[in-house]
Amino acid sequence: MSGVDAVEALLASVGVPPVAEGVAVHLAGTDPVLRSPFPVGEAAATALAACGAMAARLWLDLAGEGQEVRVDVRRAAASLLGFGLQRLDGGVTPRPAEGNPLVALYECRDGRWIHLHGAFPSLAARTGAVLGDGLDDAAAVAAAVRRWDGAALEDALAEAGTCGAMVRSSDEWRASPQGEAIAPLGRVDVVKVGESDPEPVGDLEARRPLGGVRVLDLTRVLAGPTHGRVLAEHGADVLLVNGPALPNVAPFVLDTSHGKRSAFLDLDVAADAERLRALAGEADVFCQGYRGGALDRRGFGAEELAAARPGLVHVTINCYGDVGPWRTRPGWEQLAQSATGVAAVQGGGLDRPVLIPAAACDYTTGYLAALGTMAALWRRSIEGGSYQVRVSLAATGRWFTELLDDDGARDPEAAVGFGDTEPWLTSSTLADGSTLRHLAPVAQLSGTPARWDGPSPPLGADPPEWLPR
Repeated sequence: MSGVDAVEALLASVGVPPVAEGVAVHLAGTDPVLRSPFPVGEAAATALAACGAMAARLWLDLAGEGQEVRVDVRRAAASLLGFGLQRLDGGVTPRPAEGNPLVALYECRDGRWIHLHGAFPSLAARTGAVLGDGLDDAAAVAAAVRRWDGAALEDALAEAGTCGAMVRSSDEWRASPQGEAIAPLGRVDVVKVGESDPEPVGDLEARRPLGGVRVLDLTRVLAGPTHGRVLAEHGADVLLVNGPALPNVAPFVLDTSHGKRSAFLDLDVAADAERLRALAGEADVFCQGYRGGALDRRGFGAEELAAARPGLVHVTINCYGDVGPWRTRPGWEQLAQSATGVAAVQGGGLDRPVLIPAAACDYTTGYLAALGTMAALWRRSIEGGSYQVRVSLAATGRWFTELLDDDGARDPEAAVGFGDTEPWLTSSTLADGSTLRHLAPVAQLSGTPARWDGPSPPLGADPPEWLPR
């Protein structure tokens, strides 16, 4: 299934009827764009086109105006490496740290492979507590990993509160307790969890489909911040809230913060926690990327927030899903690819896993989350209600493997690549006066063009407050 049929199937999965009369959706191009058997460009294009169709539907309801939505598959595929296409003052933007021996695939004693991910200092320390000292280079890490069987090491890392995922086949993942637990949620799960009066969406005067929508974005790295960025390109007031001591990845922040404001709040400080609660009480969307149950214990669970703010859309984004035995495990793009069978297929077998050469799970999960959020806001505008939206990198990885089963593998040797990306770029002037060249919004809307109303701000640059409506 491809093109508009795939978009309509995705809309149906979040409770939205087919593309509205007066809204025309066009997808151009096919995979392979990247060197992968998976049609990840088409998957990203489908999710982005569905987001565009939702924005167009919201605008049609508000203004009575139809429009066209256009998405190019090559451009959608390029967005899966958006952080790598940025150029700061004409030079190459520093990429995320590479060469960390604690972020790589290693073979275990039993011949299974595992992907470690000790990217941040706390994760590296916990990984060292499991594997031992002296993990200064890849050879030392490989020797330490070879003392373990794959499943045992995966469990030990999880017990230590750090990251690691054994490479599985797609069948192994689907049959696993965690794979079975999240399977009913599909690619994106949108559930009504409370009652409230209908609330309109959009700003007619500013011609913004999500104008006036307030989004609290408590996420980091890629998938969660991408969700907020998509909402911002259609006019939402997105307030990114990070803790001042939390580590971040600078190129990812630049890539995913367009159109947002950024504030610091420390949830271990009572006054900051109360400020966040007050912001949530005036928000339309509360998005969090913490492990399952982490914010619930602090009183920021979906039901509690919806009780205080009827009509709230609560969005959860994480690696493995917020149900099942792995709901509290931390995870990243590479671990989702490893656990769900993607890395095994990409490399040609369990004995030689390789990652897709893009952050395909991360960005696509962000697009799916944005679709679920807009679907929930649309449903709220018609029938009222509070909603919960749930997505995960693992569910997206499973979608990729299902696409392979349904449509067949692409020939990586036939990959066309991005070509000249310059026409897809735009420029932003950052707070320090430097110029950033970066990808413009992928989905092109004829009547309400997607755009960001400001550049990526420095973290913590703004007060923790909403703009006037």
